[in-house]
Amino acid sequence: MEGQDILERTVHLGRIPWFDPGNTGYISTGKFRSLLESHGSELDPHKREVLLALADSNSDGHICYQDFVNLMSNKRSNSFRQAILQGNRRLCSKALLEEKGLSLSQRLIRHVAYETLPREIDRKWYYDSYTCCPPPWFMIAITLLEIAFFLYNGVALDQFVLQVTHPLYLKNALVYHPQLRAQAWRYLTYIFMHAGIEHLGLNVVLQLLVGVPLEMVHGAARIGFVYVAGVVAGSLAVSVADMTAPVVGSSGGVYALVSAHLANIVMNWSGMECQFKLLRMAVALICMSMEFGRAVWLRFHPSAYPPCPHPSFVAHLGGVAVGITLGVVVLRNYEQRLQDQSLWWIFVAMYAVFVLFAVFWNVFAYSLLELRLPPPP
Repeated sequence: MEGQDILERTVHLGRIPWFDPGNTGYISTGKFRSLLESHGSELDPHKREVLLALADSNSDGHICYQDFVNLMSNKRSNSFRQAILQGNRRLCSKALLEEKGLSLSQRLIRHVAYETLPREIDRKWYYDSYTCCPPPWFMIAITLLEIAFFLYNGVALDQFVLQVTHPLYLKNALVYHPQLRAQAWRYLTYIFMHAGIEHLGLNVVLQLLVGVPLEMVHGAARIGFVYVAGVVAGSLAVSVADMTAPVVGSSGGVYALVSAHLANIVMNWSGMECQFKLLRMAVALICMSMEFGRAVWLRFHPSAYPPCPHPSFVAHLGGVAVGITLGVVVLRNYEQRLQDQSLWWIFVAMYAVFVLFAVFWNVFAYSLLELRLPPPP
């Protein structure tokens, strides 16, 4: 807390007339450097480097006071990031990866930073700022709930492998079924029902290996939004493109996160310094392809409860679509205000249009097409 008090005193100094005599909202770089010389030794070393880069990046001799306040309050504007990235000096004298004598928790935080962030400035910022408060609770809670529901259904049905073939499986109130599509909660709750232990296992592994580190960096609100958006898009995509099939499993949300992460790595290939990234991308794609292939095979396999087919695979594709649009924008804007990104609003509008289209489709298209749906379970 002592360091935080020093930062607050430093921020307040910016309001003293000596630093901004004309009350213009700008501080001269010379006075800014004198401020750093007086208090810089008490700052986090990485934050001090960012402050120096901010001073060196302003060729006009002035620094925006609001950027200074944003930095101290851990709220960086897009203009602030551009000032740093376009600065005249290299940020780091020593990369975060080269630092020695770190504790186990510090090495874990550093590992997560290199797994998810492509810029050294962001990695250092995250390393200094992360406090594990709150912990990555969203992905862990979702995973535990999915496991709990699966175990409960396994005991109730006395079947753990390919539960979806049990004649009572579709009677569960959480499953999305085309005949019960008016029950709106099913478009979301179907994630707690899985086709079998093989389906649950891969989804849980991907959620924990990809989702937890992403949540540690970007927070529960952003990662939760991408995950839930993928889940809803998955069930709506099925209701439009595979109208007679039910839906189970969390693959829509999982594929949204994984595809966003993989796309972010590809788009920032030179900056991402995670180990064996090519091999790991190949393994992730193989696992996703195998799970998707399993879903396609199951969909067209003769149903155990005709005339209702097995669950659809289209939810996977809905998740991927969310991941490479909304998900990529979230992952590419660490600690930035999404509402300042025009691409964010474009993809949000596209998502809203799709949701509205799917709602109208579910209300009118089924009757207009005179589609023969399987009987309700």
